[in-house]
Amino acid sequence: MDAEVVIVGAGLAGAATAWRLAQRGVDALVVERTRPANAEGSSHGSARIFRLAYDTELYTRLAVTARDGWAELEALHGAPLITWTGALDFGDQREIPAVATCLHRAGQPHEILSAAEAARRWPLIDVRGPALWHAGAGVLDAERAVEAMLGAAQAAGGRLVNDWPVEQIERTGYGFLVRSSVGDTVQARRVVVAAGAWLPTLLPRLPVPRSAFPTFEVRQENAFHFPYRDTPVAESWPTLINMSREIVLYGLPGGRDALHKGQKIAEFNGGKRLTSANQSDGVVDPVNRERVVDFVRRRIPGLIPEPYAETTCLFTNTPTEDFVIDTWDGLTVVSACSGHGAKFMPEIGRVAADLATGAGISPRPFRMFPA
Repeated sequence: MDAEVVIVGAGLAGAATAWRLAQRGVDALVVERTRPANAEGSSHGSARIFRLAYDTELYTRLAVTARDGWAELEALHGAPLITWTGALDFGDQREIPAVATCLHRAGQPHEILSAAEAARRWPLIDVRGPALWHAGAGVLDAERAVEAMLGAAQAAGGRLVNDWPVEQIERTGYGFLVRSSVGDTVQARRVVVAAGAWLPTLLPRLPVPRSAFPTFEVRQENAFHFPYRDTPVAESWPTLINMSREIVLYGLPGGRDALHKGQKIAEFNGGKRLTSANQSDGVVDPVNRERVVDFVRRRIPGLIPEPYAETTCLFTNTPTEDFVIDTWDGLTVVSACSGHGAKFMPEIGRVAADLATGAGISPRPFRMFPA
């Protein structure tokens, strides 16, 4: 079983890379540790935030371009993958003028609201200060996005093998030999590693200069679904970003796996630190639960502060929260991490495909290796 390009991992990043490579007629083979978008990783579930609001132009423009990619994928898939809700950003640590500047320079409509105006428009949310609203945001169905990208890749000739955990990647005269934990092998001209939270474990077994990588931190994050007090009406529940001294927290209307009955709320980087993804136990942290419940009780009166569902998810963070997307002598590493990568995936897949085929380079903040 040989391939022109082997992609390690069938989460969002691996699926996006496979789609973009197969579009170009590249023989792409995805090898997945268990199953695509499995619950042990970072790409499961039906609710991730899509938003354009960032305080750096790179990410705002990347999100704008990715939005076109999602529309392209939806057309191929034949069904929506994003539910548009708009987004409300607030909190005494949120750089609202900087966010507004980035949106303006990208030509994206937005409004800066006073606390009184925000309270009038969203009485179910206690904003307590200036806020930024932009309509170009919503809820991305991550699991169906993975399915759609892999489906598009396979329709274009890409291949997928499940239950194939990668143990080692070795350089050969041909290119690379990718070895599984049970000894199966596949040869490839080039390799893309999109292993998510398993990247720190796999990194010592990759034929690349490890000193070039940042220090990765894996966290087992907790997310809680709170029921609406009343039946929601249109535009009453946008996605939320609260960045304040007391807590950094995000919220979004829950997806189909939480029965669309409430708002999904989580503290950003509020979960426990792990040394590797293998330490994940899926157990929700009760201390973190109480912190989030307390915020909902005090600041989101439109929700009943009693979670009806909860889950965990793995974040793989870099110190700067920038992504790692770069290539070294035929091996490309894609770690669209730090808990905010899902929205960018059609564009991240394109950048990874450029790197794997030598057609382009990644944005400078994502590079690790010398040119």
